[in-house]
Amino acid sequence: MSKAKYFLWGLPCFSIFVSELWTQAVSAGAASDERMLFDFASAASVDGWTEQSDTARSVGMSKAVLLLQRTQVFQRAVLFALLNPQPNGAGFAGVRTATSLDLRDYQRVQLRLRGQGASTGYKVVLRHKGLNDEPHPTYEQFFQVQRDTYETISLPLDDFKPYYRGRPLNSSEAEPLDKSNITSFGLQVYGGVYLPVKQSGPSTLEIDWIKAVK
Repeated sequence: MSKAKYFLWGLPCFSIFVSELWTQAVSAGAASDERMLFDFASAASVDGWTEQSDTARSVGMSKAVLLLQRTQVFQRAVLFALLNPQPNGAGFAGVRTATSLDLRDYQRVQLRLRGQGASTGYKVVLRHKGLNDEPHPTYEQFFQVQRDTYETISLPLDDFKPYYRGRPLNSSEAEPLDKSNITSFGLQVYGGVYLPVKQSGPSTLEIDWIKAVK
């Protein structure tokens, strides 16, 4: 075979090789743009998630638990919550887990979920620097779900603001969230104290995964 024919014969193989490299590079770039925080589709258990509801106070009457739902087709986590707030809306039901997350390079937290039941208002509750309990503030962001609809919720990390027992704090009362040192991650359904809309009753939140995204 002449050199010219050998060269022409090799062009298709070379093109395929370059195409595969390009596909791998694009896939790697896409993967680096997100970080899986909690993949409930493959989680062995959710034992690390513990309840954090208003029963921590003497007047509290709410309840929450996070469980894995396993079927022959899929697996996901389900947050079961019974919200029994005070008349002014004070009350919450939720769960949290200890973490060690550096999310400085990410812009948003995304959750793939479906809400059902009485309540449509939820919030993600973060803590930082190991300051995981009172009297230290929480860093919260509220979101609404559409009942009976699977959806992806996207929450900008810069929009997590400090709170203490449901009351928003100003810059003189609390520092901004340290995204490089997030040590607690939680989910709650809220009663609505300090908010115009009040919630109560049973609800569920089915969760496939939670990611950080650039």
